[in-house]
Amino acid sequence: MDEDWRSQILKYLRTGWLPEDKAEAKKLVRGASWYTIINDDLFKRGFSTPLLKCLPNDRAAYVLAEIHEGSCGHHPGGRSLARKVLRAGYYWATLEKDVADHVKQCDPFQRHADLHNAPPARLSSLVSPWPFHQWGMDLLGPFDTAPGQLKHLVVAVHYYTKWIEAEPLATITSARVQRFFYKNVISRFGVPGVLVTDNGTQFTSKGFRDLLDGLHIKQRFTSVKHPQTNGQAESANRVILRGRRKRLGKAKGDWAEQLDHVLWAYCTTPHSTMGKSPYRLTFGTEAVIPAEIGEPCARTAGFDPDQNDQLIEEDLDLLAERRAVANCRELIVKQHADVRYNKKVVLRSFATGDLVLRNARIGARSTERGKLAANWEVSYRVTEATGTGAYKLETLAGKGIPRTWNATNLRRYYS
Repeated sequence: MDEDWRSQILKYLRTGWLPEDKAEAKKLVRGASWYTIINDDLFKRGFSTPLLKCLPNDRAAYVLAEIHEGSCGHHPGGRSLARKVLRAGYYWATLEKDVADHVKQCDPFQRHADLHNAPPARLSSLVSPWPFHQWGMDLLGPFDTAPGQLKHLVVAVHYYTKWIEAEPLATITSARVQRFFYKNVISRFGVPGVLVTDNGTQFTSKGFRDLLDGLHIKQRFTSVKHPQTNGQAESANRVILRGRRKRLGKAKGDWAEQLDHVLWAYCTTPHSTMGKSPYRLTFGTEAVIPAEIGEPCARTAGFDPDQNDQLIEEDLDLLAERRAVANCRELIVKQHADVRYNKKVVLRSFATGDLVLRNARIGARSTERGKLAANWEVSYRVTEATGTGAYKLETLAGKGIPRTWNATNLRRYYS
Protein backbone atom coordinates (compact mmCIF):
# COMPACT_ATOMS: atom_id res chain seq x y z
CA MET A 1 0.00 0.00 0.00
CA ASP A 2 1.20 3.52 -0.80
CA GLU A 3 2.54 5.52 2.13
CA ASP A 4 -0.20 7.90 3.31
CA TRP A 5 -1.59 9.45 6.49
CA ARG A 6 -3.06 6.06 7.61
CA SER A 7 0.20 4.11 7.49
CA GLN A 8 1.46 4.65 11.07
CA ILE A 9 -2.01 4.11 12.58
CA LEU A 10 -2.48 0.85 10.66
CA LYS A 11 1.01 -0.33 11.56
CA TYR A 12 0.45 0.38 15.25
CA LEU A 13 -2.97 -1.30 15.37
CA ARG A 14 -1.72 -4.39 13.53
CA THR A 15 1.72 -4.91 15.09
CA GLY A 16 1.99 -2.52 18.04
CA TRP A 17 4.82 -0.59 16.34
CA LEU A 18 5.75 2.80 17.81
CA PRO A 19 8.20 5.47 16.60
CA GLU A 20 11.43 5.94 18.54
CA ASP A 21 10.62 9.52 19.50
CA LYS A 22 8.71 9.31 22.81
CA ALA A 23 6.60 12.39 22.09
CA GLU A 24 5.59 11.06 18.68
CA ALA A 25 4.88 7.63 20.16
CA LYS A 26 2.66 9.10 22.87
CA LYS A 27 0.81 11.16 20.27
CA LEU A 28 0.27 8.11 18.05
CA VAL A 29 -1.08 5.98 20.91
CA ARG A 30 -3.51 8.69 21.97
CA GLY A 31 -4.73 9.31 18.42
CA ALA A 32 -5.01 5.63 17.48
CA SER A 33 -7.58 5.08 20.23
CA TRP A 34 -10.14 6.67 17.89
CA TYR A 35 -9.49 4.12 15.12
CA THR A 36 -10.28 0.46 14.48
CA ILE A 37 -9.71 -2.05 11.67
CA ILE A 38 -12.70 -3.84 10.12
CA ASN A 39 -12.17 -6.24 7.19
CA ASP A 40 -8.70 -4.79 6.62
CA ASP A 41 -10.13 -1.24 6.27
CA LEU A 42 -9.39 1.55 8.74
CA PHE A 43 -12.37 3.27 10.38
CA LYS A 44 -12.56 6.26 12.71
CA ARG A 45 -15.11 6.53 15.48
CA GLY A 46 -17.18 9.63 14.76
CA PHE A 47 -19.71 11.85 16.43
CA SER A 48 -22.06 12.43 13.49
CA THR A 49 -21.99 8.73 12.49
CA PRO A 50 -20.70 5.69 14.43
CA LEU A 51 -17.90 4.80 12.00
CA LEU A 52 -16.18 6.80 9.25
CA LYS A 53 -14.19 4.97 6.61
CA CYS A 54 -10.65 6.38 6.35
CA LEU A 55 -9.65 6.99 2.74
CA PRO A 56 -6.20 7.30 1.15
CA ASN A 57 -5.42 10.48 -0.76
CA ASP A 58 -6.35 9.20 -4.24
CA ARG A 59 -9.73 7.81 -3.15
CA ALA A 60 -10.45 10.99 -1.17
CA ALA A 61 -10.05 13.03 -4.36
CA TYR A 62 -12.52 10.75 -6.15
CA VAL A 63 -15.11 10.99 -3.35
CA LEU A 64 -14.79 14.78 -3.26
CA ALA A 65 -15.28 15.13 -7.00
CA GLU A 66 -18.22 12.72 -7.09
CA ILE A 67 -20.08 14.34 -4.20
CA HIS A 68 -19.37 17.89 -5.37
CA GLU A 69 -20.06 17.71 -9.10
CA GLY A 70 -21.11 14.08 -9.78
CA SER A 71 -24.53 12.86 -10.80
CA CYS A 72 -25.91 13.64 -7.35
CA GLY A 73 -23.80 16.75 -6.79
CA HIS A 74 -24.93 20.37 -7.08
CA HIS A 75 -21.63 22.20 -6.39
CA PRO A 76 -22.28 22.97 -2.71
CA GLY A 77 -20.12 25.29 -0.62
CA GLY A 78 -17.22 24.15 1.54
CA ARG A 79 -19.12 23.65 4.79
CA SER A 80 -22.00 21.81 3.10
CA LEU A 81 -19.60 19.63 1.14
CA ALA A 82 -17.63 18.65 4.26
CA ARG A 83 -20.87 17.80 6.08
CA LYS A 84 -22.06 15.72 3.14
CA VAL A 85 -18.78 13.77 3.03
CA LEU A 86 -19.05 12.97 6.74
CA ARG A 87 -22.72 11.99 6.46
CA ALA A 88 -21.75 9.63 3.63
CA GLY A 89 -19.36 7.92 6.06
CA TYR A 90 -15.90 9.04 4.87
CA TYR A 91 -12.95 10.68 6.60
CA TRP A 92 -9.31 11.61 6.00
CA ALA A 93 -6.84 13.73 7.91
CA THR A 94 -6.97 16.83 5.68
CA LEU A 95 -10.70 16.71 4.93
CA GLU A 96 -11.49 20.35 5.79
CA LYS A 97 -8.51 21.78 3.86
CA ASP A 98 -9.10 19.59 0.81
CA VAL A 99 -12.78 20.53 0.72
CA ALA A 100 -11.95 24.25 0.84
CA ASP A 101 -9.34 23.90 -1.93
CA HIS A 102 -11.66 21.82 -4.11
CA VAL A 103 -14.53 24.31 -3.84
CA LYS A 104 -12.22 27.27 -4.51
CA GLN A 105 -10.99 25.73 -7.77
CA CYS A 106 -14.45 24.67 -9.00
CA ASP A 107 -15.20 26.81 -12.06
CA PRO A 108 -19.05 26.53 -11.99
CA PHE A 109 -19.08 27.27 -8.25
CA GLN A 110 -17.00 30.41 -8.77
CA ARG A 111 -19.08 31.67 -11.70
CA HIS A 112 -22.39 31.16 -9.87
CA ALA A 113 -21.22 32.32 -6.45
CA ASP A 114 -23.28 34.97 -4.67
CA LEU A 115 -22.49 38.60 -5.37
CA HIS A 116 -20.63 40.56 -2.70
CA ASN A 117 -22.59 42.63 -0.20
CA ALA A 118 -19.89 43.59 2.28
CA PRO A 119 -17.63 46.49 1.19
CA PRO A 120 -14.11 45.35 0.18
CA ALA A 121 -12.09 48.26 1.59
CA ARG A 122 -12.26 50.81 4.36
CA LEU A 123 -14.07 54.05 3.66
CA SER A 124 -11.82 56.82 2.42
CA SER A 125 -13.52 60.21 2.80
CA LEU A 126 -12.66 63.02 0.40
CA VAL A 127 -12.42 66.49 1.92
CA SER A 128 -11.44 69.67 0.09
CA PRO A 129 -8.47 71.32 1.87
CA TRP A 130 -9.56 74.88 1.01
CA PRO A 131 -12.48 76.64 -0.73
CA PHE A 132 -12.98 75.97 -4.45
CA HIS A 133 -10.06 73.52 -4.61
CA GLN A 134 -12.02 70.34 -5.37
CA TRP A 135 -15.15 69.87 -7.48
CA GLY A 136 -17.15 66.85 -8.58
CA MET A 137 -19.02 66.58 -11.90
CA ASP A 138 -21.68 64.18 -13.15
CA LEU A 139 -24.36 63.84 -15.83
CA LEU A 140 -28.06 63.11 -15.30
CA GLY A 141 -30.74 62.01 -17.72
CA PRO A 142 -32.30 61.55 -20.12
CA PHE A 143 -35.48 63.12 -18.70
CA ASP A 144 -38.77 64.03 -20.34
CA THR A 145 -37.99 66.45 -23.14
CA ALA A 146 -38.39 70.06 -22.01
CA PRO A 147 -38.79 73.12 -24.30
CA GLY A 148 -35.63 73.59 -26.31
CA GLN A 149 -35.17 69.79 -26.62
CA LEU A 150 -33.56 69.76 -23.16
CA LYS A 151 -33.39 66.25 -21.71
CA HIS A 152 -30.02 66.00 -19.94
CA LEU A 153 -28.41 67.73 -16.99
CA VAL A 154 -24.77 68.42 -16.15
CA VAL A 155 -24.02 68.98 -12.47
CA ALA A 156 -20.96 70.33 -10.64
CA VAL A 157 -20.68 70.44 -6.85
CA HIS A 158 -18.01 72.06 -4.69
CA TYR A 159 -16.68 69.74 -1.99
CA TYR A 160 -15.93 72.46 0.58
CA THR A 161 -19.08 74.61 0.59
CA LYS A 162 -21.48 72.10 -1.12
CA TRP A 163 -22.38 74.77 -3.68
CA ILE A 164 -24.08 73.27 -6.75
CA GLU A 165 -23.93 74.45 -10.36
CA ALA A 166 -26.21 72.75 -12.90
CA GLU A 167 -27.35 73.35 -16.46
CA PRO A 168 -29.87 71.53 -18.70
CA LEU A 169 -28.54 70.36 -22.06
CA ALA A 170 -30.07 69.03 -25.25
CA THR A 171 -27.06 66.83 -25.95
CA ILE A 172 -24.23 65.83 -23.63
CA THR A 173 -21.29 66.20 -25.96
CA SER A 174 -17.79 66.77 -24.69
CA ALA A 175 -17.78 70.33 -26.10
CA ARG A 176 -20.92 71.28 -24.15
CA VAL A 177 -19.54 69.80 -20.93
CA GLN A 178 -16.29 71.72 -21.43
CA ARG A 179 -18.19 74.97 -21.98
CA PHE A 180 -20.26 74.40 -18.83
CA PHE A 181 -17.18 73.67 -16.74
CA TYR A 182 -15.35 76.76 -17.97
CA LYS A 183 -18.35 79.10 -17.69
CA ASN A 184 -19.91 77.87 -14.43
CA VAL A 185 -16.85 76.77 -12.45
CA ILE A 186 -13.60 78.28 -13.71
CA SER A 187 -14.95 81.70 -14.69
CA ARG A 188 -16.96 82.11 -11.48
CA PHE A 189 -14.85 80.46 -8.80
CA GLY A 190 -11.34 80.24 -10.22
CA VAL A 191 -9.23 77.33 -11.38
CA PRO A 192 -9.73 74.30 -9.08
CA GLY A 193 -6.98 71.88 -8.12
CA VAL A 194 -8.94 68.60 -8.44
CA LEU A 195 -11.95 67.47 -10.47
CA VAL A 196 -13.66 64.14 -9.68
CA THR A 197 -15.67 62.53 -12.52
CA ASP A 198 -16.80 59.15 -13.71
CA ASN A 199 -15.39 57.37 -16.77
CA GLY A 200 -17.94 58.80 -19.23
CA THR A 201 -16.67 59.62 -22.70
CA GLN A 202 -17.48 63.30 -22.13
CA PHE A 203 -14.93 63.40 -19.30
CA THR A 204 -12.30 61.16 -20.90
CA SER A 205 -12.26 62.83 -24.34
CA LYS A 206 -9.08 64.45 -25.60
CA GLY A 207 -10.63 67.93 -25.61
CA PHE A 208 -11.71 67.76 -21.97
CA ARG A 209 -8.38 66.28 -20.85
CA ASP A 210 -6.50 69.00 -22.76
CA LEU A 211 -8.56 71.67 -20.98
CA LEU A 212 -7.68 70.22 -17.57
CA ASP A 213 -4.02 69.64 -18.43
CA GLY A 214 -3.66 73.19 -19.75
CA LEU A 215 -4.88 74.59 -16.42
CA HIS A 216 -3.00 71.97 -14.35
CA ILE A 217 -6.22 70.54 -12.92
CA LYS A 218 -5.82 66.99 -11.62
CA GLN A 219 -8.63 64.65 -12.71
CA ARG A 220 -9.67 61.72 -10.53
CA PHE A 221 -11.91 58.98 -11.89
CA THR A 222 -14.48 56.90 -10.04
CA SER A 223 -14.47 53.13 -10.48
CA VAL A 224 -17.21 51.34 -12.38
CA LYS A 225 -20.44 50.77 -10.46
CA HIS A 226 -19.03 52.49 -7.42
CA PRO A 227 -20.48 56.02 -7.44
CA GLN A 228 -19.55 56.49 -3.76
CA THR A 229 -16.11 57.56 -4.99
CA ASN A 230 -17.78 60.74 -6.23
CA GLY A 231 -20.26 60.79 -3.37
CA GLN A 232 -20.59 64.58 -3.30
CA ALA A 233 -21.81 64.69 -6.90
CA GLU A 234 -24.15 61.76 -6.23
CA SER A 235 -25.61 63.64 -3.24
CA ALA A 236 -26.14 66.69 -5.43
CA ASN A 237 -27.91 64.50 -7.98
CA ARG A 238 -30.29 63.22 -5.30
CA VAL A 239 -31.01 66.76 -4.14
CA ILE A 240 -31.90 67.87 -7.67
CA LEU A 241 -34.02 64.82 -8.47
CA ARG A 242 -35.88 64.97 -5.14
CA GLY A 243 -36.58 68.68 -5.51
CA ARG A 244 -37.67 68.22 -9.11
CA ARG A 245 -40.15 65.47 -8.16
CA LYS A 246 -41.61 67.51 -5.31
CA ARG A 247 -42.13 70.65 -7.40
CA LEU A 248 -43.59 68.86 -10.41
CA GLY A 249 -45.53 66.14 -8.63
CA LYS A 250 -47.17 63.76 -11.09
CA ALA A 251 -47.22 66.33 -13.86
CA LYS A 252 -44.64 66.25 -16.64
CA GLY A 253 -44.07 69.97 -16.48
CA ASP A 254 -41.08 71.95 -17.60
CA TRP A 255 -38.46 70.44 -15.29
CA ALA A 256 -35.74 72.70 -16.74
CA GLU A 257 -37.75 75.76 -15.65
CA GLN A 258 -37.90 74.41 -12.09
CA LEU A 259 -34.15 73.75 -11.89
CA ASP A 260 -33.24 77.26 -10.69
CA HIS A 261 -35.84 77.07 -7.91
CA VAL A 262 -34.48 73.73 -6.71
CA LEU A 263 -30.86 74.96 -6.68
CA TRP A 264 -31.81 78.24 -4.97
CA ALA A 265 -33.72 76.39 -2.25
CA TYR A 266 -30.81 74.03 -1.64
CA CYS A 267 -28.07 76.69 -1.56
CA THR A 268 -29.98 78.86 0.93
CA THR A 269 -30.75 75.99 3.34
CA PRO A 270 -28.28 75.16 6.16
CA HIS A 271 -26.43 71.93 5.39
CA SER A 272 -26.95 69.15 7.94
CA THR A 273 -23.26 68.32 8.37
CA MET A 274 -21.89 71.86 8.42
CA GLY A 275 -24.64 73.88 10.09
CA LYS A 276 -24.28 76.64 7.47
CA SER A 277 -25.89 77.14 4.09
CA PRO A 278 -23.76 76.73 0.95
CA TYR A 279 -24.62 80.34 0.04
CA ARG A 280 -23.19 81.70 3.30
CA LEU A 281 -20.01 79.62 3.06
CA THR A 282 -19.55 80.76 -0.53
CA PHE A 283 -20.33 84.49 -0.30
CA GLY A 284 -19.92 85.22 3.41
CA THR A 285 -23.50 86.25 4.18
CA GLU A 286 -27.01 84.83 4.08
CA ALA A 287 -29.11 85.46 0.97
CA VAL A 288 -32.32 87.47 1.16
CA ILE A 289 -35.17 85.11 0.28
CA PRO A 290 -38.63 86.11 -1.03
CA ALA A 291 -40.30 85.47 2.35
CA GLU A 292 -38.23 88.30 3.87
CA ILE A 293 -39.62 90.66 1.24
CA GLY A 294 -43.24 89.53 1.45
CA GLU A 295 -43.16 89.61 5.26
CA PRO A 296 -40.37 91.98 6.33
CA CYS A 297 -38.12 90.66 9.10
CA ALA A 298 -35.68 92.54 11.32
CA ARG A 299 -32.98 92.38 8.66
CA THR A 300 -35.06 93.81 5.80
CA ALA A 301 -37.26 96.15 7.85
CA GLY A 302 -34.30 97.82 9.56
CA PHE A 303 -32.05 97.92 6.53
CA ASP A 304 -29.49 100.75 6.66
CA PRO A 305 -27.25 101.10 3.57
CA ASP A 306 -24.47 102.82 5.51
CA GLN A 307 -24.41 100.26 8.29
CA ASN A 308 -24.88 97.38 5.81
CA ASP A 309 -21.48 97.97 4.20
CA GLN A 310 -19.76 97.74 7.57
CA LEU A 311 -21.65 94.55 8.53
CA ILE A 312 -20.72 92.92 5.23
CA GLU A 313 -17.06 93.76 5.76
CA GLU A 314 -17.21 92.27 9.26
CA ASP A 315 -18.85 89.13 7.89
CA LEU A 316 -16.09 88.80 5.30
CA ASP A 317 -13.45 89.14 8.03
CA LEU A 318 -15.12 86.27 9.92
CA LEU A 319 -15.75 84.15 6.82
CA ALA A 320 -12.48 82.18 7.04
CA GLU A 321 -13.21 81.17 10.64
CA ARG A 322 -16.78 80.17 9.82
CA ARG A 323 -15.58 78.04 6.92
CA ALA A 324 -13.00 76.37 9.16
CA VAL A 325 -15.65 75.59 11.81
CA ALA A 326 -18.00 74.17 9.16
CA ASN A 327 -15.16 72.09 7.75
CA CYS A 328 -14.37 70.68 11.21
CA ARG A 329 -18.03 69.75 11.73
CA GLU A 330 -18.01 67.97 8.38
CA LEU A 331 -14.85 66.06 9.32
CA ILE A 332 -16.44 64.90 12.59
CA VAL A 333 -19.55 63.67 10.79
CA LYS A 334 -17.44 61.83 8.21
CA GLN A 335 -15.30 60.22 10.91
CA HIS A 336 -18.43 58.83 12.56
CA ALA A 337 -19.60 57.59 9.15
CA ASP A 338 -16.19 55.95 8.60
CA VAL A 339 -16.48 54.03 11.88
CA ARG A 340 -19.98 52.73 11.05
CA TYR A 341 -18.95 51.79 7.50
CA ASN A 342 -15.70 50.07 8.45
CA LYS A 343 -17.51 47.70 10.82
CA LYS A 344 -19.05 46.01 7.78
CA VAL A 345 -15.83 45.79 5.74
CA VAL A 346 -14.50 42.41 4.58
CA LEU A 347 -11.10 43.31 3.17
CA ARG A 348 -10.48 42.11 -0.39
CA SER A 349 -7.52 43.17 -2.47
CA PHE A 350 -5.74 41.96 -5.61
CA ALA A 351 -2.20 42.19 -6.91
CA THR A 352 -0.99 42.77 -10.46
CA GLY A 353 -1.30 39.54 -12.42
CA ASP A 354 -4.07 38.01 -10.27
CA LEU A 355 -6.88 36.24 -12.11
CA VAL A 356 -10.32 37.62 -11.23
CA LEU A 357 -13.96 37.16 -12.18
CA ARG A 358 -16.07 40.24 -12.97
CA ASN A 359 -19.68 40.90 -11.98
CA ALA A 360 -21.62 39.69 -15.03
CA ARG A 361 -24.64 41.89 -14.30
CA ILE A 362 -22.78 45.12 -15.00
CA GLY A 363 -23.55 46.42 -18.46
CA ALA A 364 -25.83 43.49 -19.33
CA ARG A 365 -29.41 44.17 -20.35
CA SER A 366 -32.15 42.17 -18.63
CA THR A 367 -33.00 40.50 -21.95
CA GLU A 368 -29.45 39.14 -22.19
CA ARG A 369 -29.65 37.39 -18.81
CA GLY A 370 -31.85 34.60 -17.58
CA LYS A 371 -32.46 33.06 -14.20
CA LEU A 372 -29.81 30.42 -14.90
CA ALA A 373 -27.12 32.88 -16.00
CA ALA A 374 -23.87 33.01 -14.01
CA ASN A 375 -23.29 35.92 -11.61
CA TRP A 376 -19.60 36.22 -12.59
CA GLU A 377 -18.04 36.50 -16.03
CA VAL A 378 -15.02 34.67 -17.44
CA SER A 379 -11.71 35.38 -15.77
CA TYR A 380 -9.70 38.56 -16.29
CA ARG A 381 -6.22 39.58 -15.22
CA VAL A 382 -5.42 42.57 -13.00
CA THR A 383 -2.98 44.93 -14.71
CA GLU A 384 -2.86 47.81 -12.23
CA ALA A 385 -4.19 48.90 -8.84
CA THR A 386 -5.28 52.52 -9.38
CA GLY A 387 -6.41 53.40 -5.86
CA THR A 388 -8.27 52.19 -2.81
CA GLY A 389 -10.16 49.13 -4.03
CA ALA A 390 -10.00 50.08 -7.75
CA TYR A 391 -8.26 48.05 -10.47
CA LYS A 392 -7.60 48.02 -14.20
CA LEU A 393 -8.25 44.73 -16.00
CA GLU A 394 -7.45 42.98 -19.24
CA THR A 395 -8.80 39.83 -20.83
CA LEU A 396 -6.69 36.67 -20.86
CA ALA A 397 -5.99 37.45 -24.52
CA GLY A 398 -4.21 40.64 -23.40
CA LYS A 399 -6.92 43.11 -24.46
CA GLY A 400 -7.27 45.91 -21.95
CA ILE A 401 -10.62 47.11 -20.58
CA PRO A 402 -10.69 50.93 -20.66
CA ARG A 403 -12.30 51.41 -17.24
CA THR A 404 -11.40 50.87 -13.61
CA TRP A 405 -13.34 48.33 -11.56
CA ASN A 406 -14.07 48.36 -7.85
CA ALA A 407 -13.22 45.30 -5.77
CA THR A 408 -16.92 45.00 -4.89
CA ASN A 409 -17.51 43.78 -8.45
CA LEU A 410 -14.49 41.46 -8.62
CA ARG A 411 -13.85 37.99 -7.24
CA ARG A 412 -10.58 36.07 -7.15
CA TYR A 413 -10.46 33.21 -9.63
CA TYR A 414 -8.77 29.92 -8.63
CA SER A 415 -7.74 27.80 -11.59
